[in-house]
Amino acid sequence: MTMTEVLSPHLPYLRRYARALTGSQEGGDAYVRAALTALLAEKDLLDTELPPRVGLYRLFHQIWERAAAHDTPGGDGGATPESRLQMLPSRARAALLLTAVESFTPPEAGIILGQSAGDIEDAIIDVQKRIEGELVSRVLIIEDEPIIALDLENLVTDLGHEVVATAATRDEAVREARSKRPGLVLADINLGDGGSGIDAVSDILSSFDIPVIFVTAYPEKLLTGERPEPTYLIAKPFLPETVQATVGQALFFHPLKRQAAA
Repeated sequence: MTMTEVLSPHLPYLRRYARALTGSQEGGDAYVRAALTALLAEKDLLDTELPPRVGLYRLFHQIWERAAAHDTPGGDGGATPESRLQMLPSRARAALLLTAVESFTPPEAGIILGQSAGDIEDAIIDVQKRIEGELVSRVLIIEDEPIIALDLENLVTDLGHEVVATAATRDEAVREARSKRPGLVLADINLGDGGSGIDAVSDILSSFDIPVIFVTAYPEKLLTGERPEPTYLIAKPFLPETVQATVGQALFFHPLKRQAAA
């Protein structure tokens, strides 16, 4: 098989990871392109002794860390929740995303990040506590399947957030958002006869800016890198730790908006 054939199945999920890590589609996709460009120029950059997916993510991290080089973003020592969050090591957040969202084992994440499995596990525990301690929000759930909506509600409530409303249709979602002013939206892509979750979110974001996490059974269709696409994406069926990590990252990059939108 060619290198393209080997790596192509993993690229949509690398984009998902890169977007969550950087907090934007544009930023995440740019780093993915940089990694692929470097690989095209120098094929030896990919460690062929590793499983292809592990090797690809490891190469991405080498490129990302070389370009970003910000394990401890600027801050004034932690006077506010926002500044304390900005002091979170980027590698610790990466460890959480690699294991909870991308389903790597701690040893695999250690290979990707150049750390031991024990260090990865310690970093995950620490960053989860710090993010959850600082980020509490009011959540709107847009989901037409009652059981899935209830699962999401229970998960985010267990994380300490308040679910202000659930909506099953586009019109209901927009109405609830404008009435309740949530600080975070969890939205299904396909609302059946109730319309499109993407359209509902577009309507909501025209009124105010809040972080949005999309939930879909077909994430690869929204991770092509060829058009405006979601920054945060959870695949169905979802695991509690995936929801936890993704909610944390979405709120991490919107610290000033984690309470009700103004």
